[in-house]
Amino acid sequence: MTRKKTDPSGTPKDSHYARLRRAHREQTRPAKEPADDSVVHLYGLHTVREAILNPTRKRRRLLVTRNAMQRLDLNPAALKGLDVETVDPKAIDALVNADAVHQGVCLEAEALTPQPLSKLSDTSLLLILDQITDPHNVGAIMRSAVAFGAGALITTHRHSPTESGVLAKAASGALEHIHHITVRNLANAIEELKSIGFQTVGLDSEGPEPLETTFSGARIALVLGAEGKGLRQKTRTTVDALARLDVPGAIRSLNVSNATAIALYAAHRHLSSKV
Repeated sequence: MTRKKTDPSGTPKDSHYARLRRAHREQTRPAKEPADDSVVHLYGLHTVREAILNPTRKRRRLLVTRNAMQRLDLNPAALKGLDVETVDPKAIDALVNADAVHQGVCLEAEALTPQPLSKLSDTSLLLILDQITDPHNVGAIMRSAVAFGAGALITTHRHSPTESGVLAKAASGALEHIHHITVRNLANAIEELKSIGFQTVGLDSEGPEPLETTFSGARIALVLGAEGKGLRQKTRTTVDALARLDVPGAIRSLNVSNATAIALYAAHRHLSSKV
């Protein structure tokens, strides 16, 4: 019979591989969001600050360490009506991912309600995501969209991430500053956008023309697909044009969030020239 090795205190030692398996489980464990999917735990200083300042965000309670409260630097009026609990960091650890960088602050709030396409506000720049499911990528895309003045982010009801602490942290507050519109049929939504004056441009590595020479008109909707798969065939045949990002280096492809930032910059420059 094989006996487990013990440390000097007599406690059995785990094998090296058991420790690695346990560490892997901790790293891949999903966020500990509440059972009620209408409630999210938002964490990180920028994320929480912008959520608290968003008048449309329904907030429930704020868990914060003393140090983080000082770093939030919020006017007391912004916290009016909010249940604020001063806690130890471990209390926040228990609510979020084991590896989440919460910076000592967590806001329990109701998720924002995605809007239908009929709620689209007057804007000249949109982003459309074709089945991009990674919340880190979608959050980073939101951040770039807000930075370049995009008026809305359009996704599908299915095959798109719902609001979560992970997505909000990657967006670094941008979630509170952009309209999120969801549609059931992406091709139909693209056709509707075309009918109200948007040039719909799909990014494709094999696009016939460089992106910057493809733009025309005063309203642009950029359409991006998931890494690896790219745009679905129906999306490719529905958009007005397919365009590529010319990359001169040895690596010819970019992470979708990086490609989006470059495309937004190019679209913003084009639209600015039309003013």
